Amino acid sequence: MEDALTIPTIMSAERSNNISSTIKTYSRQLLGFIKQRVATNEDAEDILQDVFYQFADNEEPITQVTGWLYKVARNKITDSYRKQKLPLIEDLQPAASIEDGFDWKEIMLATDDTPETSYIRNLFWDELQLALDELPPEQRDVFVLNEMEGIPFKDIADETGVSVATLISRKRYAVLHLRERLSVLRDELLNY
Repeated sequence: MEDALTIPTIMSAERSNNISSTIKTYSRQLLGFIKQRVATNEDAEDILQDVFYQFADNEEPITQVTGWLYKVARNKITDSYRKQKLPLIEDLQPAASIEDGFDWKEIMLATDDTPETSYIRNLFWDELQLALDELPPEQRDVFVLNEMEGIPFKDIADETGVSVATLISRKRYAVLHLRERLSVLRDELLNY
């Protein structure tokens, strides 16, 4: 009976040593790999920690530890990009325009339906449609699907076969174009 109780303890100590050894061996180079692909050191450290948590929780045998760690790191980086939501109105309106006294959100989300608000809202949608029509179809489609229809990047990626990172990049280019185009309307409204 005593033998049955000591085996899991021995395996547990062995497993613990394996985890500690792997962390010591791969931490520095894996952190460098992650840092090159994320915006901040804090994000990189969080992702590294998530990778090692997943490694510690993994019950399956891993034949290629290095490949496994880098694959999990890439997946965690992709997940972190997925979580970043690029809201339309905030992205289309740089912070400086709020300081100028013009706020798209205030107009688009206004509850009063005055003739002036309706007119500006219609102008906005007309300009947005024209600007969307100027985009390459790949950028326009991902912007419309994600931002206007609320479909997550993962679902779009599953449907189209395009990677999430590529979809995020396409949406970003679309947002930059739309921001520039709608700034013309904003300037016209401010100078009117």
